Amino acid sequence: MYLPLASQQTGRRAKAAIGSVATRLRQLAWAGTLLLLLSLVGPCVLAQGLPPELATAWRNTRLPESALSLYVKEVGTVQPMIAINATESRNPASVMKTVTTWAGLSGLGSDYVWRTTILAKDGGRVDAQGTLLGPLYVKAGGDPFLTMQDLWGLLRQLRLRGIKNLTEVVVDRSLFGAVTIDPGAFDGAGDRPYNASPDAMMVGLGALRLVFQPDVAARKWVPVIDPPLRGVRVEGDIAWKDAVCPGSPSVSTQVVSSGNEFIIRVSGAAVGSCGEFSEYRLAFSQKTYFEGLFRMLWKELGGTLAKNVTEGRTPANAKPVVWHDSRTLGDVIRYINKHSNNVMARTLLLTLGAQQSGQGATSATGAAAALALLQSQGVDTRGWVIDNGAGLSRYSRLTAAGMGSMLDVAWRSPMMPEFISSLAIVGVDGTVRSRLRNGDAQGRAHLKTGTLRDAKALAGYVMGASGKRYILVKFVNDERAVAGGRAFDDALVSWLAQR
Repeated sequence: MYLPLASQQTGRRAKAAIGSVATRLRQLAWAGTLLLLLSLVGPCVLAQGLPPELATAWRNTRLPESALSLYVKEVGTVQPMIAINATESRNPASVMKTVTTWAGLSGLGSDYVWRTTILAKDGGRVDAQGTLLGPLYVKAGGDPFLTMQDLWGLLRQLRLRGIKNLTEVVVDRSLFGAVTIDPGAFDGAGDRPYNASPDAMMVGLGALRLVFQPDVAARKWVPVIDPPLRGVRVEGDIAWKDAVCPGSPSVSTQVVSSGNEFIIRVSGAAVGSCGEFSEYRLAFSQKTYFEGLFRMLWKELGGTLAKNVTEGRTPANAKPVVWHDSRTLGDVIRYINKHSNNVMARTLLLTLGAQQSGQGATSATGAAAALALLQSQGVDTRGWVIDNGAGLSRYSRLTAAGMGSMLDVAWRSPMMPEFISSLAIVGVDGTVRSRLRNGDAQGRAHLKTGTLRDAKALAGYVMGASGKRYILVKFVNDERAVAGGRAFDDALVSWLAQR
């Protein structure tokens, strides 16, 4: 059919318009698909940079942005407000404890308790002189918070049941496998309690308390070892100073082995007006410490021990005589997170491994149990290495986005109150009690800090002035991370608290 020229031009314009519309529709379709793909890939792809006030604070650190992983999201929303290098695997230092405590809390329950049981043949038969027939078995339960007072209470219960004379004590540590570590391996400070080795039969974290009592008349400090175990003594002096108490005394200690004993050498000075103060140090292995403590307490209670304290398995015919149940897990994780207790975190991870895989738990089985549990909750654990569960490691790795998703899962859990209450409150308690006091952020942030020589980390929840709650995860890995990190952390928390 023939069309006039004008009609031909109109037809061409119509086809061109139709083609333009079709092209536009295809572009929109691709854009929609792209947005969908971006949302599936992860929050770091849709990364938002630092707002001006935080950008200035970061520049002041003089650290490269490549060292920073940051993830900030309002609770209840999908996309993050800030996501920088959020899928990079970083060393989280002690922020790793939040992973261990959340996995423990959600896997074991807030009412979980550790039981330490003392057993004997036929439930503890004694002769006329109070001698126990057969060995006494101590079934270790992995209690991370068993104290000297708790052990004393257990032994006192034995005395109340007429048991006085023991032939042999067998400690059953089979709940955990080969988990003993060298306390000096990490940083050479083998006498510091934060380096204590985990153990299924751990009492008082295995640490000795050095009590320095003031003798005002003689103007000197009198050291006392608590508990007063055989094989350890103090050498050296702490100088006495007259002044207004400036705070914690500056005291140095060194634990050295000399033959069959340990010598704690002390030096430094302390102001008399500060009064009595204490330092905690490691000297013995966990096994040696427990044996010495058991012997001392049993003797104080009027008991005797003919042979040794050995290791072995509890036989099937042994029956419980007395036992001690720990504080609940909901209580214990407060000590782990608020005060960043390493050996308790290690023990919790081992406990999770034992509950999931049976006796003989190791850090590897504990880490596997934690990762499997988190993955079942939808947490993206790609790039994660849990290692020992405490973060006292050069090998631990987390991602800020993955950590943020875990905090989001915890927030939506019925156990959210127990978990959040375990975190330190800014300007109030724990490791952040001295931070941001008398400011907008005081009391508004529940956080876990982490510091190693080349890693500085922060994670938790911040409540803004509007009442909205924000998830915050920040990792910095750089040899200068510690020197430049605190001011930025404070600026970040304050910025969220003011929103």
